[in-house]
This record gives sequence, C-alpha cells and structure tokens, in this order.
Amino acid sequence: MSNEPEQTTEPAHRGAVAPRHGRQKRRAGVVFPALAGVLTMALVLSGGYAVFAVNRLQSGVTRIDAIAGGKDQKDDVDGKAQNILLVGDDHRPDNATPEQLAELSTEDDGGATNTDTMIVLHINADGSQATMISFPRDSYVDIPNVGKGKLNSAFYYGTLNGGGDTGGAKLLIKTIENLSGLSIDHYVRVSLLGFYQVVKELGPVQVCLKQATNDPFSGLDLPAGKSSLDAKQALSFVRQRHGLPNGDLDRNVRQQYFLSQEAKKVLSAGTLLNPVKMNNILGAVGDSIQTDTDLLSLAGQMRNLRPANIQSATIPTLGTPTIYVNGSALSIVEVDTVGLPAFVQGLVGQPEAYEKAGRSQPANTAVTVLNGSGVEGAATAAGQVLTARGFQVAPAGSSSVTKTTQVQYPAGQESQAKAVVSAVPGAVAVRTGAVTGVTLVLGTDGKTAKAPAAPSATASEPAAGGSDSGSTSSKPAKKPAKEPSPKSTDVHNYGTDSTCIY
Repeated sequence: MSNEPEQTTEPAHRGAVAPRHGRQKRRAGVVFPALAGVLTMALVLSGGYAVFAVNRLQSGVTRIDAIAGGKDQKDDVDGKAQNILLVGDDHRPDNATPEQLAELSTEDDGGATNTDTMIVLHINADGSQATMISFPRDSYVDIPNVGKGKLNSAFYYGTLNGGGDTGGAKLLIKTIENLSGLSIDHYVRVSLLGFYQVVKELGPVQVCLKQATNDPFSGLDLPAGKSSLDAKQALSFVRQRHGLPNGDLDRNVRQQYFLSQEAKKVLSAGTLLNPVKMNNILGAVGDSIQTDTDLLSLAGQMRNLRPANIQSATIPTLGTPTIYVNGSALSIVEVDTVGLPAFVQGLVGQPEAYEKAGRSQPANTAVTVLNGSGVEGAATAAGQVLTARGFQVAPAGSSSVTKTTQVQYPAGQESQAKAVVSAVPGAVAVRTGAVTGVTLVLGTDGKTAKAPAAPSATASEPAAGGSDSGSTSSKPAKKPAKEPSPKSTDVHNYGTDSTCIY
C-alpha cells in the first residue's frame, strides 16, 4: 500500500513525493479513535482503581508536542470548553504479527501516514455534555503551505522534511482550526490495531440497522434489526461506505453511532467494576495512542459526561463530486467552507462576550453584504433594506455558495453584530478572525434583511409579509429553494436505547 497522500491541486511545498491519484481500494482502513476518550472517562469513574489504571495506561502512551502555544484567546470562540481532536489512521504498529494482520483482513501498510478518521470532541465547560463533530476524510480543503487537497493528506504533508508525527499533528490541527473556527486544545491519535484490540477486549457490541446490508468491499453482512458484532465485524462496520445512502458521509454516522454504543458498554458496571477486564483493555490500547497531554487531565474534563449527553454531527457539505486534477479523476467531499463556522457556532453556542453585549444602533453599525445564496441581486436587495433601516452599508459583494445565512464579526464588534442579526431573522452570528468588520453573508436558506413594520400599519393588516410599505414589490419575494442537507449533517444523539441507523 502506498504511503502517499491523495492528489492536491498544487504541488506540495513540503516534499517531492508525487501524491496518489483518485480513489484506491482500501482494506481495513478506518479506526475509531474516540475509544481513547471513552476509556479515560471510564478511569475517572472507576474509583480507587483509577490511579493504577491511569499509570498503566500512560506508561505506554507516546507524548508528542502537537499543540502550538501562545494562542490568542480572543479567537477562542468557546472559552473554557475543550476541543479534542481524535484521529484514527491506517498505521499498523511495527510489532504487529502476520497473524494479527490476517485477523484484521489487512497487510503491512509500508508505514502509511494518511488519517482516515477525524473527529473533534467538543466538551462544554463543566464536562456534562459533548458533541462529536466528524470531518470526512475526503473533504477537499485548503492545507496551509500545501494547497487544495483531501483532509486525510494533511497529516502526511506535515511529516515531511523532518516534521515527523509532531509535524503531521500540527499541520492537521491547523487545517481543521482554519476550517472550523475552533481552537483545538488536545490531540489523541489511535492506530488500527489499537482499535481492534480494545473492541476485542470489550466483547460483542450491539448495533441496530434499519435495513440489511451486504458490502463485499468492507466484508460487512448484517440483517435489518439488532446484531451483535465481534471485533472483526466492528472494523467492517465503521469503515463501510458502499451501499449507504450518503456514502462516506454515512460512514461518519457509523463511527459516531459505534462510539455511542461502546461508551454505554465501557461505562457499565460490568466493565468499570471488573479490574481484570479494565487491565486487559488498558494493556491493549496503551501503546497504540499518541497524545499531547496526560490522560488523567483529559479524563477530568469528562467526569460528568454520560452517553445520553453525547450528540453527534458531521460538517455541512455541498455534494460529493468527481473533479479532475492534472487530468486525473478525483472523488471528493465538497465542504460548505463558508457555512461551516456558523454550523459549529450553532453546536457550541455563542461566545460569552456576544451573550453579554448590548445591541448597537443601526446608525453606529457598518455592515458589508455578500451574496452566497446563488440568487442574483440578493445582496444588493438586502443592502437596500439595511440602508433604509439606518445601517451604514458598503457596496454589495459575492461569496462562495453557502447554506446558512450568517453575520460574521471580529472580536470586539459583538454589539454591531447583534444589531444586524436583529434585522435578519434566523441569521447565525459567527465570531471569526477572517473579517475586519461586520459582514452579512446570505445563504441558500433564503433568510435576508427584513424591513421594519410600517408605523401606519393597522391591526387588520397581516404581519407576515415583511415587505417595504407602499413599494411596487409589496408581495413577499419568492425564496430560493432550500438546498436539502444530507441526513448525516443533522445533529443526533445515539446514546439512547433502541436507536437504529442505516
């Protein structure tokens, strides 16, 4: 198997190795790194056994300096909450035996360093709730100092020119931070064999499917309804993408669902109160983890977390097209890069400064309107309404198409952002360092600036039109058709009982 990454649109500046083109057949390629987080959470809940268990686990863990210091706190949109980047890759440890590789239905990978599973685990400030945000491996994104490429190649490029695993982690973290607007606080990476061994020690896991599946590519063959998976079937379950409604996007759903089921299993009394089982699990996973922090500290962030309080989501996307790069076909996931920070903001909540800010007067608020709706003239029309309401409006501009209408603002302009949000019902406020002033970006959701109610309106007049009083265009403007969101981008809670997926 090649250790080269997926194709980029520009020559990589970090090395001379030619990237791999297009989609290649993959074997047991997807692991589930969040098991590491579940295990550390379990240690805190396991009472007096925790000190021994943590020492046992940490003795085999590799520490790397993955998190850059000196971050600007004003760009940290979620304050005291924690964001842990959980990464899974194809790497097989050097000591993996031929028998182990055969049991995994795989072979020696020649040291491949592409990452196949990337999940940001967002934990709120008191540790009582968490959200898993999945980033599909085929997301076509900007990789700093490299160019456009698949997200799973960012780690590889970071390892070049002596960067090693630390360089790979840092470049992947920077890529995801730029993409999402979140600040990554910690990093955990788990290998294929580590995933398999942990699942094997935990024993069969129960899953439920809405329809039968038979995928020769992953080797998964399950009926509709409930099934009990062994470790080998679990690997097939979390890496299946063929035969699913949304392909790679639904594979993220499989991973989120599987973690939720394993979390319930790990946190059960039968696991936590069984020192022999816990000891075997810790021995299995320890040498398969890389992290920037001590796991006791990581576990402390999750001491109040329960499976029912873990929600799951996948970043918003615009489709899964095949593009051509240097004449070669490349299957990608097209990310809604403009709307992604708004989507994340909706998951993690508004910054404290925004919540506390008062609303500025329109006359004291300057705003730029960008058209990301795909509807010609939408930004100009919105700008006219805002001008009529007293805002200082710059000439209209354009943006890449996005689903979500949002009001972007830099730190320190919360009051002005609130003023614009009040004039655009349904818009999401997004703090970002990408703008220097308040910017309204119109999306395909059809939300736009609304004229204030006319002072002379009578009680008998309908209030729902939102149109300019007395204008020739008094009829409500027809909204553009709302682009359907893939089901995998919805927010779900898979920690409840009797939940089934496709």
